[in-house]
Amino acid sequence: MLKVGDSAPVFTAASTKGTIDLNAHIGKANIVLIFYPGDDTPICTKQLCAVQDHYTKIEQANTVVFGINPGGMDKKRTFADKFHFEFPLIVDEDESIRKAYDVGKVLGLFFQQRIVYIIGKNGRIIYAKKGNPPVPELMQVIESQA
Repeated sequence: MLKVGDSAPVFTAASTKGTIDLNAHIGKANIVLIFYPGDDTPICTKQLCAVQDHYTKIEQANTVVFGINPGGMDKKRTFADKFHFEFPLIVDEDESIRKAYDVGKVLGLFFQQRIVYIIGKNGRIIYAKKGNPPVPELMQVIESQA
């Protein structure tokens, strides 16, 4: 897992909202990367819906959000449409983004770990936590960057 202070690896990838070039956001906005194991699974749905519930406030804090896992685009689109996610879900089928961010596999299984990173406008990681941190905790970090 990357640590606070590390430079965030940049990437370009397909998403439910078109191609995402992370470099285009560096210097302009804070970035929340949510690495989650699976699309439309109970805990992942709860996690991403909690972010969606606060998305307007997150956007107002000059922050973008991206969900990432190795699942395919069709499943991501269905998941995003079902829950009306306003933020993109990124396809990482070759797992290059997961590897660049040192996100491990759960007990060596197929599923990636659940990790949330927040990247500051300077391109450095300002928050890194395994699990499903509550959105108010994320907002506290984001708002401290204003």
